[in-house]
Amino acid sequence: MTKLMMLLNASLGGVPLPHHRNPLLRFSNKFSLLSSSKLLHRRFCTKMTTPTTTSLTQTIHLNDKERTPVEIIAAPGLSNHDFRMAIESSLFIKWLENMQCETGILTYGDMSLKRVLVQGVDMFGKRIGFIKFKADVIHDETGNQVPGIVFARGPAVAVLILLESGNETYVVLTEQVRVPVGRLILELPAGMLDDDNGDVIGTAVREVEEETGIKLKMSDMVNLTAFLEPATGGKVFPSPGGCDEELSLFMYKGEVDKEVIAALQGKETGLRDRGELIKVRVVPYDKLWRVAADMKVLLAVALYEMAKRDGLLPLK
Repeated sequence: MTKLMMLLNASLGGVPLPHHRNPLLRFSNKFSLLSSSKLLHRRFCTKMTTPTTTSLTQTIHLNDKERTPVEIIAAPGLSNHDFRMAIESSLFIKWLENMQCETGILTYGDMSLKRVLVQGVDMFGKRIGFIKFKADVIHDETGNQVPGIVFARGPAVAVLILLESGNETYVVLTEQVRVPVGRLILELPAGMLDDDNGDVIGTAVREVEEETGIKLKMSDMVNLTAFLEPATGGKVFPSPGGCDEELSLFMYKGEVDKEVIAALQGKETGLRDRGELIKVRVVPYDKLWRVAADMKVLLAVALYEMAKRDGLLPLK
């Protein structure tokens, strides 16, 4: 993805960076400070933390020159560094591009983006992991505001691994601790794409090896989401009402001995130094849809079965 850089005001303590021309948007080269009274006067429809004396704001210009410039504002308590990292990140820039793409909600001219409140940032080392923000999007005809709370985490990939042994087909799953739902979840091997790395299939192969110990070749992978209509972008969206995540689903099918199935069952894997406490679970394919409540599993099964029905899978 093209990286968009902005000119940073000296008030941020940063050295000005070269401006990258993005056809979809333009960032102004000024960061300004708003007093808390002015922020309150704007009457955002969101709950904020205790106000601070100042807050950062940035103005952007979208592709449509007739549109009013959009204000990007840091919520009180968000540091200068985190605010700058958020609005320069590929996560945020990709979201703006999606808003203005061929099927974007700003493309048809009946919706307007007025402002964005950046509420929080989670860092993965030195790079952005997640961004939480609220976008004020207005339906122009009625003046009504549409829901715009966004948890941005970006693209991800998952792999359906089918292993044939004897007369049985098995699926390789991972059992992982998932704190948000408070449960151990059986799911497909999966992972997020690096912030600046669009190598989807390479990420799929790497995640499979890290989470299961199985080494796959890129040439053996079948992209199930590529069978979708082009208008979908060849991706699926697990929770579009609140999250920007777009998911690519792959499939691998191979033959193994029973000893391989036994060796995989219960194997402990994952990057333990990063808190990945993973166990491999192998289940019969015909029972998969009943034992795994992971959305990625059920989506992959549906795409695989439909592609098989329509004769779209490669013959091997």
